[in-house]
Amino acid sequence: MKAEKERNGSGALPSASEKLAEVYELSMLYDFYGELLGDHKKQIFEDYILNDLSLAEIADNTGISRQGIHDIIKRCTKALRGYEDKLHLAEKFEGTKQLISEIRQISEEITQTKDVGRIGEVVARAERILQEL
Repeated sequence: MKAEKERNGSGALPSASEKLAEVYELSMLYDFYGELLGDHKKQIFEDYILNDLSLAEIADNTGISRQGIHDIIKRCTKALRGYEDKLHLAEKFEGTKQLISEIRQISEEITQTKDVGRIGEVVARAERILQEL
């Protein structure tokens, strides 16, 4: 379990929901761009974000100082966010996921109400997905 606390930009400790949101974001970015990191960095980042190991635990496992581990994690985070800023793959994925959810909801409503006039809504969302690909 992580013993270290990171402070947000204002110097205050991040809330649990802020920390969870950051872990979700970094996990998502890692899923899309993790293979672009070197093997050593990838393992350290995985241990910290996905395996929830503390800096001290990773430092003990790798023989690198906690500060060194912290620096690697920061560089990986910056690199992953940089890839997303340029490629927008995670953003596109989230948008597509939202549109598919809407298509599913509308389809269920059409099935229940037999209102086939709403098929156009499904088609419009499907076209938006295809344009994004």
